Amino acid sequence: MTWTPDFQRLRTALFCGEPDCVPLAELKVDPIVKAGFMGWETWPGGLGAEIEFARAAGYDYVRAPVHVGYPTTGATKSHHYAATGEGEQQRTWQQLYSDALIKTMADCEAFPWPDPAQADLSELHRAAETVPPEMGIVTGVKGGGIFERAWFLMGFDGFMLATVEQPDLIAAVMQHTGEVWVRTIERCLREAPRVDAVWFCDDLAYTEGYIVNPTIYRKHLFPWMEQLSALCRAQSPPIPLVYHSDGRLWEVLPDLIACGVNALHPIEPKAMDIVEVKRRVRGKLCLIGNLDLGYTLTRGTPEEVEAEVKTRIDALAPGGGYCVGSSNTVTEYVPVPNFRAMVEATRKYGAQGKG
Repeated sequence: MTWTPDFQRLRTALFCGEPDCVPLAELKVDPIVKAGFMGWETWPGGLGAEIEFARAAGYDYVRAPVHVGYPTTGATKSHHYAATGEGEQQRTWQQLYSDALIKTMADCEAFPWPDPAQADLSELHRAAETVPPEMGIVTGVKGGGIFERAWFLMGFDGFMLATVEQPDLIAAVMQHTGEVWVRTIERCLREAPRVDAVWFCDDLAYTEGYIVNPTIYRKHLFPWMEQLSALCRAQSPPIPLVYHSDGRLWEVLPDLIACGVNALHPIEPKAMDIVEVKRRVRGKLCLIGNLDLGYTLTRGTPEEVEAEVKTRIDALAPGGGYCVGSSNTVTEYVPVPNFRAMVEATRKYGAQGKG
């Protein structure tokens, strides 16, 4: 089928309805894959290229994040690696406690917390002027969520030790990170001409369990998510709140629903059986993703990708509330033919009655 962008299609699915076609939704597609899909030698960057790619690939939206200007969170280490056999890329990862910016309550009090009034909304404003009206604009605060930002600032091991030794510091840091995220989105919804959805990213778990005891999330994170949901519901018309967290989330699924989250991404296959998740949350949470990055999308054949897309659509699309996507993001090591197979299979099987 020919795919005509229509954000109402995605909006319907995110609110657990059944659209004319099952939408594609992705937190990120690596520039190497985007360039390869478009037949370009390199990815040129820029909003125009993002719109062109989204239209060609079948995405009904463009992401336009907001930048809040946190100080660099300590030194990072990096290494070079070959992404696809063509050139090299560089990865960085967070340093640990030795380079943390916040170790004590005094550090927290002295820290130059970003002012949401000074957040850079320019990308969001450009999107409002440029993204065609049939496509949506999805925003969020770039560079980590509320929990993630807290441990970025404290160092991972420092944050873990503080859950036992300095719980008041955990509370204070997450109070600040929560205020920055929520007040920034509040400003976006008040000042930006167009915001069609908010995508909040904050990893709580890995494939076997939670990063910290869920009581910490319930005390210091979920109340902020409730505020985000309330802001989204207060828009006219209401806009969806999409939540990303990797890992095994069985115990907190009821919490996410109670917070007012509309959609959950990406449902890692190693962590949760998406069919069982669907059984538990049907009509309450739209599910996004689940195509296997461990094998199918990365090491499988295009035919295997097509088969997995069909299987997901057959099992999850009836009744609504499902979007096709990867089980995390489309990384640089996803072969372009496999990405193309995901896109084309979604068009082939995604129309009502063809699953």
